[in-house]
Amino acid sequence: MSSRSSRSSTWMTRVGVLLVVAGLVLAGYVAWQLYGTNATSQRTHRSLVDEVERKWEQQNSYRAGQDGPRGGVPTDHGDVTAVVRIPAFGDDYAVPVLEGSSDEVLASGFGHLDGTAGAGERGNYALAAHRVTHGEPLRDLPSLEPGDEVVVETARWTYTYVLDTPGDGLTVPFTGTWVLADLPRNPDAGGVQPPGREPAQRLITLTTCSELFHTDDRLVAFGHLVSKDERNRDRPF
Repeated sequence: MSSRSSRSSTWMTRVGVLLVVAGLVLAGYVAWQLYGTNATSQRTHRSLVDEVERKWEQQNSYRAGQDGPRGGVPTDHGDVTAVVRIPAFGDDYAVPVLEGSSDEVLASGFGHLDGTAGAGERGNYALAAHRVTHGEPLRDLPSLEPGDEVVVETARWTYTYVLDTPGDGLTVPFTGTWVLADLPRNPDAGGVQPPGREPAQRLITLTTCSELFHTDDRLVAFGHLVSKDERNRDRPF
């Protein structure tokens, strides 16, 4: 074999090895995103829910009639202010709500979007979460229907919201910030509209990616508050 042929064969072998390695790295990255981040985030969800519920039980002053600070319970992942339960997703569905919408927050549960109302308050309680990777809290959002409940537990109260729009009823670009307004109004007159526009309304808005993989669009579902009960006690709204 000539030296030129030998060099060519060596070069082709090296290229082949590099392609195989690149393929393995890419496959590993995809597997981590689809499975590794889910396992890690789901453990984080369970850990944070257990931690915050334990601390709530220790804070007897809340149940004596005083609400805790809006900042919630400090944790290693951020301030947890609530726990979301969606009965349609199963009895064991419980995901913490943290303040903000940073990557770390959304890897740890729902993010309560800055500038929107708090749980149970007048206005629009807006939450965002991943639909794929990082625990996938809203993977099944498209399956929700009007009338499905979203239960939000805080240190003292349990707020029950009912959806007014289906989980797959509205898609907006990420620039569609109108969905976060206290009284959101769809600029598309023929599109899905939020509940009625009364100043005293207490709304909830759920947002997530409109597709399972990268997209700049968001799925949005709206609901309204129907009851408020003291945690672990019967109390009228």
